[in-house]
Amino acid sequence: MRFKGTTIFVTGGAGFIGSAVVRHLLRDTHARVVNIDKLTYAANLNSLLTATGNPRYAFERQCICDGPGLRQLFERYQPDAVMNLAAESHVDRSIDGPGEFVQTNIVGTFTILQESLRHYRSLEGEKRDRFRFLHISTDEVFGSLGKDGLFTETTAYAPNSPYSASKASSDHLVRAWRETYGLPTLVTNCSNNYGPYHFPEKLIPHMIIKGLHGENLPVYGDGQNIRDWLFVEDHAKALTMVLERGAPGETYNVGGRNERTNLQVVETVCDLLDRLAPAAEGRHRRLISFVANRPGHDRRYAIDASKLERELGWEAEENFESGIEKTVNWYLDNRVWWQDILDRGYQQDRIGLG
Repeated sequence: MRFKGTTIFVTGGAGFIGSAVVRHLLRDTHARVVNIDKLTYAANLNSLLTATGNPRYAFERQCICDGPGLRQLFERYQPDAVMNLAAESHVDRSIDGPGEFVQTNIVGTFTILQESLRHYRSLEGEKRDRFRFLHISTDEVFGSLGKDGLFTETTAYAPNSPYSASKASSDHLVRAWRETYGLPTLVTNCSNNYGPYHFPEKLIPHMIIKGLHGENLPVYGDGQNIRDWLFVEDHAKALTMVLERGAPGETYNVGGRNERTNLQVVETVCDLLDRLAPAAEGRHRRLISFVANRPGHDRRYAIDASKLERELGWEAEENFESGIEKTVNWYLDNRVWWQDILDRGYQQDRIGLG
C-alpha cells in the first residue's frame, strides 16, 4: 500500500503534469494529496474532476511566492513530502515576458524551499527521516545537443531561453538548500511531455486543435529541431517512484527514448487525424506551413534515463506511436475540455518573436 498514511503537497497540481501526478496518486496509491495551485491561465480544475469528493484530496488556491500563506498550509496539513511542479513553462511566453518566469520559477522555488525547511526543522523522529522535497525540472536547462549524445545527470547546465534559465536557477537553489541546510531534496529533469489535458499552447494539442478546425499548422524554422517525447502518465509514475525510492541529494533524468523532429511530430498528428477524423477538404498535411523560427531555438534535446531505469526500476510504458494515438483520441473524445479553454478567450496566436 504505497504512501499509506502519507500527506503529499503537489504544487502546480492543476497544471498539465501536476494534474497527472494528482490523478496517479489518488488512483494508484493511498496518499493524501493536497493540491496547491494559484490557478494561472494554464491551470484547469476540470482536469481533476475525478478527484472531486475523494476524501484523500484537498485543493488550496495558493501562490508559492507567498511565504505566510504557505506556512499556514504546512502547519495545517503537516505534509510528509512536497512535489514542486508549480512553474511558468512556455518558452515563447518567457521570451515576451521573462519577469513572470523569474518570479514564479526562481522566487517561488526559493519561498517554498524556505517554508519546507522551516517545516522540516520542526519534525522529529520517523516523520523527519521520511520527509522529502522533490523538485521537478526540465531537460532544457542543459541547452542544445549536437547530432549525437544524450543529456545525463552530470551534463553541464547551459540554458538558452528565459524559461530554461529560470528553471536552471531553481535547480541550483534546490541543490544549495540540500548542501547548505540539509533539506532532503531530489531533482528530476524530464524531456518534452505530451498526453491528455495538455494546454492548447503547446505543440501537440495546438496542432490537433488547429487541424480539426482546418487551420494552418505553423512549424518553426525548417521543422528539424529534435525533442525526446515522454507520455505524461509515464512521467507521473516516474516522479512518485523517485519520491518513494530516490536517494536525497540525487538527480534523476526522465525521458521516453522517443526522439522526433518537430516536423515528424506534426506529420504524425496529421496522419492520425486523417484516419480518426478525416476532413472532406483532403489530407491534413496540406495545412503544414513553415514560419519564422523561435529566437534561440535549441536544435536537439535527448535524455538518458538509464540511471532511473537501473537504480529505481522505472520503465516507460508508452512509446511515441502508442502515446500519440492515445493523445489524439483523447482530444477527439474530450472536445468540451479544450473548447471551454477557447471559449474563455485563449487565443492560439503566435507569440515569442522577441
